[in-house]
Amino acid sequence: MNKKILLYISLASLVVAGGCTKNFNAINTDPTQASAAQYNANLLLSSQQIEYFNGTMGYSGALLMQSMWVQVLASAEFPSYYSNGDKYVASGNLTTYDASLWLHCYNSASYAYECQSLAKTAGLSNLSGVSMIMELLDIMNVTDTYGDCPFSQALQGKNSVNLPVYDSQQDIYTSMLSKLDSVLPTLDASKPLPTNDIFPYKGSVTGWQKFGYSLMLRMAMRLTKVDPATAQKYAEKAYAGGTFGSTADDAWVTFDHNDGYNNNNTSAWQTAEDFSEVKWGQNVIAYLKANNDPRLSVIAEVPKPGSDSAAMENQMGDTVYSHQIGMPNGYDQNGGATDISKAPGYPGGTGSGKTAYPTGKYSRMAIGEYINLNTPAFAINYAETELLLAEAAVRGWNVGPSASVHYANGLTAALQSYATLSSYGTIPPATISAYVLAHPLDVSSTTNSLNQINMQYWITTGTLLDFNEAWSNWRRSGVPALTPVNYAGNFTQGTIPRRQEYPTSEASTNPANYQAAVSKLSGGDQYTGRVWWDK
Repeated sequence: MNKKILLYISLASLVVAGGCTKNFNAINTDPTQASAAQYNANLLLSSQQIEYFNGTMGYSGALLMQSMWVQVLASAEFPSYYSNGDKYVASGNLTTYDASLWLHCYNSASYAYECQSLAKTAGLSNLSGVSMIMELLDIMNVTDTYGDCPFSQALQGKNSVNLPVYDSQQDIYTSMLSKLDSVLPTLDASKPLPTNDIFPYKGSVTGWQKFGYSLMLRMAMRLTKVDPATAQKYAEKAYAGGTFGSTADDAWVTFDHNDGYNNNNTSAWQTAEDFSEVKWGQNVIAYLKANNDPRLSVIAEVPKPGSDSAAMENQMGDTVYSHQIGMPNGYDQNGGATDISKAPGYPGGTGSGKTAYPTGKYSRMAIGEYINLNTPAFAINYAETELLLAEAAVRGWNVGPSASVHYANGLTAALQSYATLSSYGTIPPATISAYVLAHPLDVSSTTNSLNQINMQYWITTGTLLDFNEAWSNWRRSGVPALTPVNYAGNFTQGTIPRRQEYPTSEASTNPANYQAAVSKLSGGDQYTGRVWWDK
């Protein structure tokens, strides 16, 4: 993730339309710019990867909205830009936040699309295949967030396709799964490997195939309610192809603050106001405490007393297990009926006078685990992959070991994964083994098994800060059962948002196709609409 990715600007020379003189290119070639033949397409791979994370973290929406829609985090402030998530009330630059994932993920996909073209010209088939996988990862995040979106005609502006149609999400998923199924077997370790890969794979064909099949599994499981036959087909294909086999296969990025590439969640928390406002949700802490889960000791802390200390990122807090308290969603500090002091079980504040801190006893993200600007972020990991396989096994699909084995693998990996974010999050292996042994999968009924698996998926993705995935799987599974917030002036009539509204620019830049997509949404372009697989 170095300054090489900035060389992408040289590709501007590639998108200029051809002229009418046969020697136009020879006469007008700028000798200071790279041609398609000269440009190393590998330089675009890290651009795809980092831009994907720019679309799924921080102020791009997930931290401000999905994290609190799925009640992993909470904030007792109003007005605040966190009100968009905690209370479903438009605050701050909501339209900008709505558009961010769309813009960043399509930008990442455009790097991937261009890279495929350049790679094919250069005979770099593995790089082309890897870029296809990245493009599909991006499009999956866009369609899961908004619903129908451009795909078959997307990313083709240089080919004069400036008004792409919105494909139905059903067609998008059909195409994405088919493309993955086609491209993954073509990756070939005997051919040149991708370079400039900032995932741990460093261009390894085996690593990227496992990533691709794990992505296929994630896609397949989205369809359990709307197309279980297709879900089963591709879940079994993914397992047969080879999903992640251990945490060593995880796809993650370590950010490089010195070169200007920060973890966007921790960047937000460098702002004192943000850091003092955001807390773990009530359901998260309650679940961990009810299960005596060792993760609580590495993810949560209570700030030192008083508002001044609580705003300092270098003031580590109280990690005593019994002191951790999660904050309920939907409260403020405005003195009325929804003041946090009126919340059931309110523990009181800390400090006094100018340093009074009404939310001071609620747990926040542990500084040692989450606050470093270089903190890694996961794209997909072994823990969630095994949990999805556990669900597939519960459904009777042919995915190898029993649901209980997959679940134990997933739980073990989840507890191991906090060490990837920071050595602070290391849980002793003996502690992990004992906990997993004491908490096997409940196989007394299908319902109980599915509830336990998806609760584990929610707590794992949420506390590893993959908020989009936590929200998407909650919409699919309905687990956990969450109580919506009904704060005055909310934009969902007191229901948890099921999608994001399209960027406002779409109505003016691609109006006919935008309107055609909106016409298929019950109630129009609203947060209460449901994407195709969310039934």
